[in-house]
Amino acid sequence: MRAALALAARGLGRTWPNPAVGCVLVREGTVVGRGWTQPGGRPHAEVEALGRAGEGARGATAYVSLEPCAHTGKTPPCADALIAAGIARVVSAVEDPDPRVAGGGLARLREAGIAVTTGVCAAEASELNAGFFTRIKLGRPLVSLKLATTLDGRIATRTGDSKWITDDAARRRAHLLRATHDAILVGTGTALADDPELTCRLPGLAARSPVRVVLDRALRLPDTAKLLTTARAVPTWIVTAAGGDATRRAAVERAGAEIIEVPVSFGQLTLRAALSALGARGVTRVLAEGGSALAASLLRDDLVDRVYWFRASMVIGGDGLPATQSFGVERLADAKRFERVDIENVGADTLETCRRFL
Repeated sequence: MRAALALAARGLGRTWPNPAVGCVLVREGTVVGRGWTQPGGRPHAEVEALGRAGEGARGATAYVSLEPCAHTGKTPPCADALIAAGIARVVSAVEDPDPRVAGGGLARLREAGIAVTTGVCAAEASELNAGFFTRIKLGRPLVSLKLATTLDGRIATRTGDSKWITDDAARRRAHLLRATHDAILVGTGTALADDPELTCRLPGLAARSPVRVVLDRALRLPDTAKLLTTARAVPTWIVTAAGGDATRRAAVERAGAEIIEVPVSFGQLTLRAALSALGARGVTRVLAEGGSALAASLLRDDLVDRVYWFRASMVIGGDGLPATQSFGVERLADAKRFERVDIENVGADTLETCRRFL
């Protein structure tokens, strides 16, 4: 099953709106087929593995990181494919929460006389597809907040100098995070100040650049911004308020970017509505790389599910720019709490990974 999970991880950032699934077929102690969900979500992992195994699948055990689907969408049900191939046993890590499946795939396998075992490496499988599960259950993608700070939590000096707080190894790891997320999210402030590309620039992984999403209430992003001049090469979505300047909207759309309108509250875009709009488009995993204002807004609205905190061994001082702006916490009881799940050295820096404390 851990081999199936490793295969599934290859699809992170590429399979949405489908989950990233891995499948390993074993007969008489020998692996006869392997597969993982392909870009765009099709073919599914089971079909890939069965195709590689051919007749070797008959009588084999299928280790699948997520319950095989039981519904007909753009592809036939994987449960039926396993049955037709003569699989003798299916070991599934976790049940699919999609209402179209939700135990139906396992039930169909049992009805066909196939032995079914569930719950193997369930925690690992649930974490791997936390984005898909979040979209199914909450209607929004999982949100990962990426921070790169000094020891005292600063992202720049008081003059705005920030290049670079972390070293090359940390920046490469940050690009790898981009490759494993469906979309990358920034606010207008970051887009205007840094003029970023927001692509994955690791050798061989350029094609895995996520959809770029900019929260731009008043469509202030200029025509010369890299995010617009490259919008036809890398999908770019601009989240804005309804009824904005028609001329600016036309210019953004001519550049190749897609406009997404969401409600405004107290002069600001409604983040929950923005994330719901992304979820409706199939996005399961969002990496927030904006500045302190976006970080504070996401934390304030309780929308951060994971934190990737790159920390450099330097101190700037209290007049440096903080990682988050204030968001109204007056008592420790109201602080946003996270559980640390990993800590590692990345070059000269430290990467601490946390998830929402439940």
